[in-house]
Amino acid sequence: MNLSTNLCGIKIDNPTILASGILGVTKSSLKNIAKNGAGAVTMKSISKEPRKGHPNPIITTFEAGMMNAVGYSNPGIEEAKKEFVDLKDVGAPVIASIIGSTADDFAYMAKRFLTDEFAAVEIPLSCPHTPGFGTLAGQGTPKATSDITKAVVKNTKLPVFVKVSPNIPKLADVAKAAEEAGAAAITAINTAGPGMIINIETGKPILANKFGGVSGPAIKPIAVRCVYDIYKAVKIPIIGLGGINTGRDAIEMMMAGATAVGIGTGIYYRGPEIFKKVADEIKEFMKEQDYKNLKEIIGIAHE
Repeated sequence: MNLSTNLCGIKIDNPTILASGILGVTKSSLKNIAKNGAGAVTMKSISKEPRKGHPNPIITTFEAGMMNAVGYSNPGIEEAKKEFVDLKDVGAPVIASIIGSTADDFAYMAKRFLTDEFAAVEIPLSCPHTPGFGTLAGQGTPKATSDITKAVVKNTKLPVFVKVSPNIPKLADVAKAAEEAGAAAITAINTAGPGMIINIETGKPILANKFGGVSGPAIKPIAVRCVYDIYKAVKIPIIGLGGINTGRDAIEMMMAGATAVGIGTGIYYRGPEIFKKVADEIKEFMKEQDYKNLKEIIGIAHE
């Protein structure tokens, strides 16, 4: 079975991609995930200035998934430029991730941080729990999406992936705006919410930030529907993520229209080996159902 796929000119051996924010804080952590079978890896989001993020506790789990309020903690552009070098050593294409609160911020990051060592750059316009860095700042509108996408496209030759939120009422319009502004692909979806979990013994929210983004199996049906809607609206590839733990989950996402699939919270359930496991499970499914390549699967739910 042929699991290789072409994502905006980037050849990846299998459709699994490490999602941003999960084990992507150093070059060595990206290398470890690549060794565990990821087709590509996405680094943790980097901002102009260092960010401490939200105070602990920042992550909690529940019966159907995970909730986090990390707050984009990162060392800032100068330290990140020292860390993410000689990326061919990683063993898989590396996707950069940059953040800002305005189009000018994103333009600055694209111009000063991105190099041709990266395969692409992802711009998350969709954090549900950090004011100034997502939909709470209005970045979920078609106009803001267009302005920010254009600013990044103007300042890099890398393919630009726009990461969108499931909380946007007219998500297809936002995806279309990104495409028209020059985006090479859409990443869907970011965490849902924000949500809240309360410790009933203490009577207080578990997360220090009180609320956070919801991920894991609980949001998979929402993610599949979002990918399905976006696929009908745009012609550029989609990286589908949200609740992918197994090969069958990945197949479902691709049938909705995803060219590749992102995995984040799934590492909590199945370890870093999840990438190889999911790829093997996809291959087994294709063998059972007599599929020869991924092109026969992608978007089949629309037929």
